[in-house]
Amino acid sequence: MASIRPMKQSDVHRVAYLHSEAMGESLWAQLGERFLRNLYRGLLKTPQFVGFVYEDATQIEGFIAGSTETKAMMRRALLSNLPRLTLSGILGLRSWSVAQKLLETSNYFRNSSEELRIDIPAESLFCSFTVATRGKRISGHINKVLFDTLCAMGHPAVKITTEANNEGANRQLLSWGFESQGRFVFYGKEMLCYTLLFSNSDRVSARDWRTNPWTKEGE
Repeated sequence: MASIRPMKQSDVHRVAYLHSEAMGESLWAQLGERFLRNLYRGLLKTPQFVGFVYEDATQIEGFIAGSTETKAMMRRALLSNLPRLTLSGILGLRSWSVAQKLLETSNYFRNSSEELRIDIPAESLFCSFTVATRGKRISGHINKVLFDTLCAMGHPAVKITTEANNEGANRQLLSWGFESQGRFVFYGKEMLCYTLLFSNSDRVSARDWRTNPWTKEGE
């Protein structure tokens, strides 16, 4: 039976693989799956992390990762797993340009929030799905699970950033009722920042799916 359930440490290898497959050109994915595994191990240890996986009868076919406060989450994740992240990051470096971009990472919070004057701590960060999930509305379901859970935790809204030229992602966000809050540049790419006020969406309800996984029978 397929289900959407909370992400756990035993899922890290599969999640890192899916992250790498879907976002292979992103900076962290360029550092390799070993780095991504250590990153997710650190994220899962933080109280700010909120993540879910879609699992069918045999394996995980997709995931979504978010946070209640990204800056604090990343700080705690990096500090708690710094030796492993540093080593795996060094081993995964492919070029000096990748190393240079790593130095820009801390600018994300300034560029995506402070400069745009967005005071929304809850954020949807990463998601990936296999070809096998196409046509099953899994992306919509797992986004709802994350948004419902954040809403149940007391957050009135969520933020998402995506590349300006990612037409599919931008179209999906607009269909959910997200509103564009402006553009910013990160890692040399033009990005768009979107926010969704939960009270304005009839698709979001306050329900904590961490204690009640979504199964096909419960759809």
